Amino acid sequence: MTQTDAAPDRRYPTGLMPTPLSLTPAERADAVAAIRALPAELRAAVAELGESRLDTPYREGGWTARQVVHHLGDSHLNAFVRVKLALTELNPIIKPYAEHLWAELPDSRLPVEVSLKLLDSLHARIVAVLDGVTEADWARQWTHPAQGRTYTLDTLAAMYAWHGRHHMAHLKLIGK
Repeated sequence: MTQTDAAPDRRYPTGLMPTPLSLTPAERADAVAAIRALPAELRAAVAELGESRLDTPYREGGWTARQVVHHLGDSHLNAFVRVKLALTELNPIIKPYAEHLWAELPDSRLPVEVSLKLLDSLHARIVAVLDGVTEADWARQWTHPAQGRTYTLDTLAAMYAWHGRHHMAHLKLIGK
């Protein structure tokens, strides 16, 4: 069996996360549009799954739909803080977190509406900030200490646009 004949990797149904240091204006606009659209797309995907499938994992050993929704809230809260740090500090070192452990905490069993509401408001704020940055701001840097790499605000936009698509693809796997 060739690589193209192999079953797709359910961990990364949209491919690996991109980490470009710069984006074209069109790529940047696409990333911000994806970030803007995620809350509504997520609501639609959750409604399509229905309550009965929220505790279904998207793959063997993977998170449930409920955990994915709450993880998006956790992760995108961190993204918002990272955006603000990048815009207000000189090459801040961000705080990594153990997302797999966060997904096991009691709040990951709450109704998904809690995180859906959070993401509605959070994405409105993220997009408001991103829509207001200057061309030079997109090159502002931040460092991820666990990865030992410095990234830009452009990188962050690409990463979180991908992150939303990545987990939406997980939810679609449950729906099949």
